[in-house]
Amino acid sequence: MLQALDDAAVGQWCRTAVAGLSAARDQIDELNVFPVPDGDTGTNLLLTAEAAVAALDAAGPDEPAWTALSRGAVLGARGNSGTILAQLLRGLSDQLAGAAPADGPALALALQKAAEGAYSAVADPEEGTFLTVARAGAEAAVTAVAGERAALADVVTAAADGARAALEATPGQLDVLRTAGVVDAGGAGLCLVLDALVTTVTGVEPARPPLDRRPQRRGGHVPHQPPPGPGSEVQYLLADADEASVAVLHGRLAALGDSLVVVGVDTPAGRQWNVHVHTNDIGGAIEAGIEAGRPHGITVTPLAPVRPADPVPGRRTVVAVVPGDGLAALFAGEGVRAVTCGPAGVTEDEVLAEVVACAAAEVVLLPNDPTLTRVAARAAERARELGRDVAVVPTRSPVQGLAAVAVADPGLRFGDDVIAMAEAAAATRWAEVTVAEQEALTSAGPCRPGDVLGSAEDDVVVVGADLAAVACDLLDRLLSAGGEMATLLVGPDAALGDAAAEHLASAHPTVEVVRYGSGGAVPLQIGVE
Repeated sequence: MLQALDDAAVGQWCRTAVAGLSAARDQIDELNVFPVPDGDTGTNLLLTAEAAVAALDAAGPDEPAWTALSRGAVLGARGNSGTILAQLLRGLSDQLAGAAPADGPALALALQKAAEGAYSAVADPEEGTFLTVARAGAEAAVTAVAGERAALADVVTAAADGARAALEATPGQLDVLRTAGVVDAGGAGLCLVLDALVTTVTGVEPARPPLDRRPQRRGGHVPHQPPPGPGSEVQYLLADADEASVAVLHGRLAALGDSLVVVGVDTPAGRQWNVHVHTNDIGGAIEAGIEAGRPHGITVTPLAPVRPADPVPGRRTVVAVVPGDGLAALFAGEGVRAVTCGPAGVTEDEVLAEVVACAAAEVVLLPNDPTLTRVAARAAERARELGRDVAVVPTRSPVQGLAAVAVADPGLRFGDDVIAMAEAAAATRWAEVTVAEQEALTSAGPCRPGDVLGSAEDDVVVVGADLAAVACDLLDRLLSAGGEMATLLVGPDAALGDAAAEHLASAHPTVEVVRYGSGGAVPLQIGVE
């Protein structure tokens, strides 16, 4: 019987946990009805634990086992429950890595701190869930120490027993569990992980009743389960982000969806974050990550199949909001349905009508203007109620919309297609040349009516008197940060397009130039990729 957890014992515990989760994966998947009944909790917990073991196996001889397993779990976490499990392991690592082998009191304190950290990592924690089971196990361990049962075996046994008792009580805390006749799936997985710890420390596997308490089928019908919710599970790793930007990201994602969990871990390449959220706004969730740092390893998983309705299954359409008939014709030439936005703007009813009229089951909406993103989002929400699977890619300019359309591939899964379009749009810097209509103070200095303004990402960076000169200056500024292709949307003055194209050919000969006539009132719109 072990008196303390050293690195070898930590590794043995993780491997025992993987074996237990592997054997019970299908049972745990069957229990999964919360937060959505997508039947993958057991699979996600197993994949997360396997990632922890893989990191342990690859760790150097001087790296503490706690550090390696927590890093592997966070970077390899899958799904809502997997990400919370990773947070718990990271919390244990924060307390125990680099310290002496953990005895009973040290482990009890670490379990308590880890449970507190897991609650703080989840945006809207609910009782009767994984978190409740984790807290109950930690409290039981602390109570054992306070009651002079401080040996490691006593502490791990108390934690596992306390967690199991809390698991059995979860149907009384969440209506969705009581209705389905099951315990919480994530909590059930955690109980297996804690039982593996008992087995590692004592050498004896705890005797437990079966996990699956689902009522027996009657007449061939499965027990009632809540209907799948709308939207998708979006998950990605985030690099090159600091604490402040992650806090902003957390707030943005909390407004976009639920089941939000954000967990950070230190790696040799710097701190990385595992970001998980359920949302209807796939593009918005990814854009928020791009603004916070560098998202990678992006996955999008539908939480529910498209409901049967009038739209044609398998058909996918892109709908773009555009300012004027010229751009509408340009997008139509790329196979995109266009909603023309006049001087008075566009309403969500108009956008919704176009989404419904296209008769596609899957629709990508491109607002092409930051002021129209909310309009598009509201129209998308109403379209989902009619059976359409709609994603808004938050394009802020027609040139970003064209970049998104250029990579659209109906042969991809819908979520993967949306990701590719969102990434292409976000990678496109946009700018425009306009004429001032009134006196104002801009970021580039004062302007008067008739002055030419060069704006990048909605910020005036050049004020001048000549359209061509301002356009060339603006292009130089955009390309100073690099770029391989420039898209020019030329308004009523074709000579301005000629001047911009000639300047690019002479000053930036390696940059590919794509030119279109926009037919609109804006003299020149520019995109750089």
